[in-house]
Amino acid sequence: METVEEDVEEYSWREVVLPRLIPVVQDAAPELERETGERRRGRDLLVAVDFGPNSKHAFDWALVHLARMADTVHLVHAVSSVHNDLVYDKSQELMEDLAIEAFKVSLVRTKARIVEGNAGKAICLEAERLKPAAVILGTRGRGLIQSVLQGSVSEYCFHNCKAAPVIIVPGKG
Repeated sequence: METVEEDVEEYSWREVVLPRLIPVVQDAAPELERETGERRRGRDLLVAVDFGPNSKHAFDWALVHLARMADTVHLVHAVSSVHNDLVYDKSQELMEDLAIEAFKVSLVRTKARIVEGNAGKAICLEAERLKPAAVILGTRGRGLIQSVLQGSVSEYCFHNCKAAPVIIVPGKG
C-alpha cells in the first residue's frame, strides 16, 4: 500500500518572458572585465503583485528600500487559471511594465512567474522554491476584524511562509 502525502500540493505555473533590459557592452574596458559575478553576489527578493494599488506600492517600496544593484526581483502573480490566455496576457503586460520600472529605478534583474491557485499558498510555495532574502506583500487595506474573519493573503503568508521573512507593506492610506 502506498502512503499519500496530504501536505504536498501541486500547482501550475507559467514563466513570463520579460524583455532583455541589460545593455550589452562591446569591447569593455580592462577594469570592467575584472568585475565578476562572484565578487558581488545578489539576493533574490520575491514580490507578490496584482493589479491593485497596494501591490504597486509594495513593489515600489521594495525597489526603494530593499533592492540593491546585484539583486534579482522575482515577481509572482497568482491567478485562477494559467491556461486563460486573456488573463495571462494582461498579467504579462503588468510584469513587463514592472520589470522595466525595476531596471530604471534600482538596476535590478527581474524574473516573473504566473502561478495558479490560492494566492497565499502559491506565494509560500514559490518562497519555498526560491529561498529568497524576503517575501514582500502589499495589503488590501482591510481592518483588523475584517482580516481576521475573512482572512487575507498577507496574513496567510505571514503565518505560513517558513522559507523567508515576510514583509507586509501597509497601503499609502
